[in-house]
Amino acid sequence: MDLVGACRVFVRVGERGSFTLGAEAAGVPQPVASRRIAALERHLGGLLFDRSGRRAVLTPFGRDLLPSAKRLVELADALECDAEQARLRPMAFAVPETCPIRQLAVLDAAARELGMVLGLRAAGPAPRMELLNAHEVRLALVAVPPHEATWAVPLGVATAVRTDPRPLRIETLRHRQPRRPFQRIWIQPEDDLPHVRDRLEQLGHRAALLPAQISVAASLTAAVSETMRTGALLLCSSAQADELGLYWRALAGTPVARGYELRAGSGDDVRRVSKELWEPIARCLGVPVDGREHP
Repeated sequence: MDLVGACRVFVRVGERGSFTLGAEAAGVPQPVASRRIAALERHLGGLLFDRSGRRAVLTPFGRDLLPSAKRLVELADALECDAEQARLRPMAFAVPETCPIRQLAVLDAAARELGMVLGLRAAGPAPRMELLNAHEVRLALVAVPPHEATWAVPLGVATAVRTDPRPLRIETLRHRQPRRPFQRIWIQPEDDLPHVRDRLEQLGHRAALLPAQISVAASLTAAVSETMRTGALLLCSSAQADELGLYWRALAGTPVARGYELRAGSGDDVRRVSKELWEPIARCLGVPVDGREHP
């Protein structure tokens, strides 16, 4: 038996002294209201109404129970209201600063279609972990090595001027003319991580590049500025190069990639979001999706 639904009918009929008016106030047909009252009387073990007259008159038993039934209905209504507010409360979600605004908007729209409201918060790799550990966000896209990742983003280099579209061999950047400036590869803050930075530095060492040819920029803006001003190379994804209006080339040989996994402070958020929003998140990160779903 639906105890709350039956009590709701009991309260409405008791307040109005009529099964017809009470059923209308409770939003159910009169036969349904009568069946619910009968079920409630069986459940409670006594008659709630004297049905001998034309009006629905409360019995002494009914008058004694009416206040408790009102409290139960009020608490049920409050619970439903609180649940609605909780569903509408944004789920704080830390995302990389490299995510394009348009793709974040697509992610937000897709989440709302599923009944989720995201409070997106852009931050760098270390701050995202700090926000999650401090419980300031419920979810965070955390940077991890590609082999541990849910989303892997291949990295290449981008230039301000169109060049050979074939994959770049790192050794072609070797500085052979001391009097001429060398060409740098700038690493943006999002990629200032051991599994990206150390891998690129290893490739540079094997190719006999100068240590200064692989540098970490203070910000993405500074890195793009150097790319445009000096002809340097920016380590980035293909999607990010398109967004910045740069020309992208893959790196030849063993790839360098970003890796991300979704982590949550608690609850079942990771499973649901990873499953239902895999593709919008992939597009935010620059994963080459090409219409494929998460395997």
